[in-house]
Amino acid sequence: MKISFNWLKQYIHTDLPVDTIAEILTDTGLEIEGVEKIETIKGGLEGLVIGEVLTKEKHPDADRLNITTVNIGQPEALQIVCGAPNVEAGQKVVVATVGATLWPNPEESFKIKKSKIRGVESVGMICAEDEIGLGTGHDGIMVLDPTATIGQDAKSFFKVEEDYLLEIGLTPNRADAMGHIGVAKDLKAFLNSQKNEAINLTLPKRKSVNYVGRFSVNITDANHCPRYTSAIVKNIKVAPSPDWLQNRLRSIGLKPINNIVDITNFVMHETGHPLHAFDLAKVGDQVNIRLATENESLTTLDGEKRALNTGDLVIANDSEPMCLAGVFGGIDSGVSESTTEIFLESAYFNPVTVRQTAKRHGLNTDSSFRFERGTDPNATKTALERALFLLEDLANAEFVEAQDLYPNAILPWTISFDLDRCRKLIGVAIANEEIVKILEALEFDVATPTNNVAVVTVPTFRVDVLREADLVEEVLRIYGFNKVPLPSKLNTSISYQTKPNKDKLYNLTADLLVSNGYFEIMSNSLTASKQVEALSSETIKANRNVSLLNPLSIELDVMRQTMVFGGLDSIAHNQNRQHPNLRLFEFGKTYQKYDNEYVETEKLGIWLTGKKWSENWSSDKTNHSFYTLKGITETILTRLGLNQNIQIKSVKSDLFEDGLSIFVGKKQIGDIGWLNQSILKQKGIKNPVYYADLNWSELVAHYFMNTVKYKPLPKTQFVRRDFSLLLDESVKFADIEAIAKKADRKILKEVGLFDVYEGKNLDKGKKSYAVNFIFQDQEETLKDKVVDKVMSKIREGLEKELKAELR
Repeated sequence: MKISFNWLKQYIHTDLPVDTIAEILTDTGLEIEGVEKIETIKGGLEGLVIGEVLTKEKHPDADRLNITTVNIGQPEALQIVCGAPNVEAGQKVVVATVGATLWPNPEESFKIKKSKIRGVESVGMICAEDEIGLGTGHDGIMVLDPTATIGQDAKSFFKVEEDYLLEIGLTPNRADAMGHIGVAKDLKAFLNSQKNEAINLTLPKRKSVNYVGRFSVNITDANHCPRYTSAIVKNIKVAPSPDWLQNRLRSIGLKPINNIVDITNFVMHETGHPLHAFDLAKVGDQVNIRLATENESLTTLDGEKRALNTGDLVIANDSEPMCLAGVFGGIDSGVSESTTEIFLESAYFNPVTVRQTAKRHGLNTDSSFRFERGTDPNATKTALERALFLLEDLANAEFVEAQDLYPNAILPWTISFDLDRCRKLIGVAIANEEIVKILEALEFDVATPTNNVAVVTVPTFRVDVLREADLVEEVLRIYGFNKVPLPSKLNTSISYQTKPNKDKLYNLTADLLVSNGYFEIMSNSLTASKQVEALSSETIKANRNVSLLNPLSIELDVMRQTMVFGGLDSIAHNQNRQHPNLRLFEFGKTYQKYDNEYVETEKLGIWLTGKKWSENWSSDKTNHSFYTLKGITETILTRLGLNQNIQIKSVKSDLFEDGLSIFVGKKQIGDIGWLNQSILKQKGIKNPVYYADLNWSELVAHYFMNTVKYKPLPKTQFVRRDFSLLLDESVKFADIEAIAKKADRKILKEVGLFDVYEGKNLDKGKKSYAVNFIFQDQEETLKDKVVDKVMSKIREGLEKELKAELR
């Protein structure tokens, strides 16, 4: 949320510098995330002065250019070449001198330099309004009032203000600080209770109103709209707002529109309470606050036609909806240049109703931001009367009538507050008097304590204070977290650690990956259901989605069933910023629903894409491959002591084009392979991506199999034998390895693949594998007949089970 420092000081008078104010607000819970110096016009019009055109002559070599001399209050007039069609001698104009920087818009600037234009020297520039950020007109130069003073700085002539923008990271509970006055209240409470000052807020002027209107306003359900305050004004004149109002809105990043809309925006950011103005001619004879009916629709201010839900609260006339209550106005009922009468709304809507409507339609407006956090139900009159005062002052409005529908008044509530418990929770012996002083400075009503227990009445603008612990927090944030001393003695206890220690194994594995050049990422646990719906995996199905009841958006409507999409988002993000060579990993959880059971699984995801090494004259420029991924996966399993117990099978998941499933015993612990091209295309990823989906829960669960084994170095030499095999192309090396190990588990130590050939001189559907076998006995030298016997058994198995042919 954005707060203007100058605007804030309209309500609380203090000489403290902005940095001190920012520090105080942060200490009281309104964290200042940034302080930025701003000007109502970017650049502050530095280097621009008011001048008078003395002469004008046609440029000898350009029909559309004129040579002018301009007096800017200096001993010598400036010669400026000007292409504006409306420049004439005797005009008062804005002149940008050499060295000035102009900002046509906040993102674009250019510097004025001495130059020659078609051979004629030009020293400066006579400005149009769009060139200096004062408007959009570019038909010609700005011609000022003849009374303008020659040589006056444009900064003072246009009343450019310097200000500071405070960016507050507002937490959802602090609904009371959603306007400048609310922030000023916190600042006043701190200064009065902790600095012993006696500051009173300077509250803005309001119109005194009798609420006896007879216009037909109807609330059909007070649960959705507990209070609706409104007024009618006529004879308004829609026009640009005065400079002070435009400057206030610009200071917090809002674009001025017209005096009516600007007033509603100003009051909302002043009081924290949203307003809405309807063109009375579009309203008709009555206003109905009701739920939308089936098949109703509304075209909102952004021009989009929205199909309404029966849970949406709308403001309607006698025939159709005009506005999504508390969220967004309709395009047909808004204020226009021809508006002469308005119906002004200041309401309190149920926060849940507003939040559900805003999320349902994917809208996040200044109005919904406030209503869904909870505005003050007893501030509707205050906001309305402030707006009526400004309408009379700035739009010549004539008040007609007002009414206030409040079927069931929401009254302040009380909390029994144990002051001794407050001191115990804070850890500081704060005197009763100081606790009471802090609470009263925050506008809580505190009855005289009895036996150190006080009854505290909570004002309705503090919707977040509901229990004793909330009051303790209020005392602490004003007293100061920094004033709570750290104890000189710390007590601890020895905790029992289960084995295996998950944290230790996590750090072990993460360090291993990082040392091999991998970067750890953290993705959102929420994802889009449409991504899962596009898959036909046996393990990842749309009907297993854990859906959110109140999703933030359609892109974040379910809990993730797989880690893969978060990593792909990171790859796409980096790829689009010229970083295509990536090694990423993430520890996280996936979530699935089976009938009425919810399953949470801890996972380790690893992604590889692009080249192995950054480009270098001497480096290997080959790309990552499946075997790079297989290698790092085997390294992890080896580090965890599981490599001796794994089995490999073909992967069965449409996440992958191809790959392997890894088992420990009969338990699957993960899949590795290269991702399906259709998934990469969906994310806009061009390079192949290799992905390992490892079940971290199962890896940890099997860690008990990690026993330390050792044996002396062999005293004998190993024996190597090779086979050249002709096989069907569907046969995998893992099949050969399994048959070999089945033939002998005593002296056969390794099986390796050292050549693969497919193509010319081989029958269609065939391939050639060159496989080596390493034999060794720990105690004695192997004889040929022993090795030959095992090789014969292996050959028989290969011929029988794989229909292999020896070449």
